Amino acid sequence: MHKKAPAAVDTSPDAAWASLPWPVLVVDRSGVIQAVSASARPILPGAQPGVRMREGAPTWLSDAHYAVVAEGVVEGEAPAVSGTVDGREFDAKPSVLPGGVAWCLVEDSARSLQAAQQSLARERERTAFLAEASSVLGASLNIDRCMEATVQMAARYLADAAVLVAPPTGRRLPVVGSVSGGAAEHSSVSANPADVAGLSEALRGFPPVPSRWIDAATVPDWLIPRSFAGPVGSVVITPLPGHGVPAGALVLLRRTAQAAFDDGEETLAHLFAARAGAALSAARLYAEQAEITRTLMRELLPPRLQCVHGIELAGGYRASEDHEVVGGDFYDVHPAATPEDETLVVLGDVCGKGLDAAVLTGKIRNTLQALAPLARHHEGVLKLLNSALLSPENSRFATLVMASVTRRDTELKLRLTCAGHPPPLIVRNDGRVEEADTSGTLVGALPRFKTRSFETSLAPGETCLLYTDGVTEARGGPLGTDMFGEERLKDAMKTCAGMPPEAVVERILMLTSEWVNQRTHDDIAVVAITAPHRTYLSAVDGRTAGRFTA
Repeated sequence: MHKKAPAAVDTSPDAAWASLPWPVLVVDRSGVIQAVSASARPILPGAQPGVRMREGAPTWLSDAHYAVVAEGVVEGEAPAVSGTVDGREFDAKPSVLPGGVAWCLVEDSARSLQAAQQSLARERERTAFLAEASSVLGASLNIDRCMEATVQMAARYLADAAVLVAPPTGRRLPVVGSVSGGAAEHSSVSANPADVAGLSEALRGFPPVPSRWIDAATVPDWLIPRSFAGPVGSVVITPLPGHGVPAGALVLLRRTAQAAFDDGEETLAHLFAARAGAALSAARLYAEQAEITRTLMRELLPPRLQCVHGIELAGGYRASEDHEVVGGDFYDVHPAATPEDETLVVLGDVCGKGLDAAVLTGKIRNTLQALAPLARHHEGVLKLLNSALLSPENSRFATLVMASVTRRDTELKLRLTCAGHPPPLIVRNDGRVEEADTSGTLVGALPRFKTRSFETSLAPGETCLLYTDGVTEARGGPLGTDMFGEERLKDAMKTCAGMPPEAVVERILMLTSEWVNQRTHDDIAVVAITAPHRTYLSAVDGRTAGRFTA
């Protein structure tokens, strides 16, 4: 007996299904689309007559059709199925026809609206999280705080725990971890990143290994925060891209395998990692530059002065702005090899202020250090310095005052030479203030250079003050526009008669600061050279501490 062939599907325009107001697909039992209603074409553009169901319809609808055919469902018994098409929710209701099935798609507007609202809410949450991450991570250039903020935010929003593995320093890996709502834990481990799938690649900035390929059981203990409770269920490792070089790797941990990371969560983790990597890279670059700056500044800062061969010295320096450490004013002392030789004291002022002035200051100080053995001839030293500064690349000049000091019994012998600089002031024991009669041209301004030196002596207790124009040109007073001026400085020096050099320096700086009253000012530098009140006697053997007499 021959089996009867199934009847053909009715695809005529007058068929009953064609008059329905909903999108309809008519599919034969073999899964080939036979007809498509006009309202279905905009929704399922790939569903064309002659195309197989798996190629022209969503997977959920194709699977449902083959299930109906395989189970031999008769009319009225086929259950409806639900699914999405381009984010819209549809119920697909089958009607069994001779030789096939007609699938009628009815949109569930309520479910579609709810799904759209949920999707919008999730997107808003993600956008708010990424905006907060950018704000928090970009708020600090401290590398440790930036690493802590990264793991704490990641643990709070993305996983049950987060670990940041920084680029190795030597043979050790800096590691910072945190659980959700917990404090950051810092450690430094000696470990091989290659032992963790995807970690060494992430540290080199390579694309991440998909989380489904990472066996949570292989995660080592050093990569799990101490406060993390429960076994690791799923893991995501992603690189932290920096400015040209990787900033590290971010490891996200969840406790149960049921809470595996989906594609959307991995994408969010990558977006967060991009922001964290940029912030970490900026903080690390800032730290490196700050360390370089500190190293250079240490070389540029004026030295701390003390008694040299019986010559009492004190210095004070204040940069033009509170946030600047060095500027264009400087002073140096080049001690003599023996007490009988001259000790050289130099104070100068480079035009301008800030880092550019500080660079030229360093050049002048280094040059004078090399020329110090020639300091018996001030004019010769200044001429050599002037030649060294004259170049097309250098448009700045400087003013200088040089003081060669020698101890002779109870007095100090001074030879003073100015190069475009305010002349030193000398306060005698009776309160008289004298101005050193020395002058000269600027250093680094003109090829021709000329100076005139001045010699004097200091009795015990008398002081010679070297200062920059940051003192006399400091603007302040009741209206904030008056200069401190030379006369006020001389009056201040009269009150310093008999003071030790530290007190003289402190008084001049205090009066100047009170005058400007927190207003902006130029760099200020002062040096006090004082003949000591007391004569120090060494013991007969030359080694034991001696006594002193007034």
